[in-house]
Amino acid sequence: MATASAGNPLKEHPAAATIILSVVGYALVVGTFLGLVPGNVFPRLSLEQVNRLSDAIALVNTLNIFVIAAGWRWIRRDEVRKHKIAMITAFLLIIAFLVMYLTKIGGGGTKEFVGPVYAYVPYLAMLAIHIMLSIVSVPVVLYALILGLTHSEHELRTQTPHRKVGRFAVAAWLLSLALGVVTYLLLNHVYGWEYEVSAVAALVAPVVGI
Repeated sequence: MATASAGNPLKEHPAAATIILSVVGYALVVGTFLGLVPGNVFPRLSLEQVNRLSDAIALVNTLNIFVIAAGWRWIRRDEVRKHKIAMITAFLLIIAFLVMYLTKIGGGGTKEFVGPVYAYVPYLAMLAIHIMLSIVSVPVVLYALILGLTHSEHELRTQTPHRKVGRFAVAAWLLSLALGVVTYLLLNHVYGWEYEVSAVAALVAPVVGI
């Protein structure tokens, strides 16, 4: 990885940058769920469009599982350049996921699981773990990424906790993505769901006819 130029604030203060970026990400998600984001930010979506976005999100997350696994395998083989490309690609896929997810929630709504209790309990447990790991992995992934982009390979190995943080980031990230895909399949293709319009979409739904 290329050494960042002197005076790079990201390199000098990676923890602070991680905190700021994490707070912004959390605020966007929570604000969207609570209806605090202005309604004109998101396009109004039909139920069919929400379903298509759900499919696209699952596809992106499935692809990301393979990308992250490949990146982990490459660094174990000491193929640093391939590892870097894989991790940057994985982060870009997460950004794509976030854009689609916020659009789906803010412009459409959410689906509530409808199925037997014996299926609902494990579904809820997997969903809870998925959400918890998603929340926890945000700052860890950001921190590892910032270190990787602002330090040379030698610096990463000798002066930063990149390797240790990266291991935790990969484990949390992979498990979160895998559980997300499984819950998607249970909700959309194995059992059933009820649709609930989001707080943001509900404010303008009568106007656009949703």
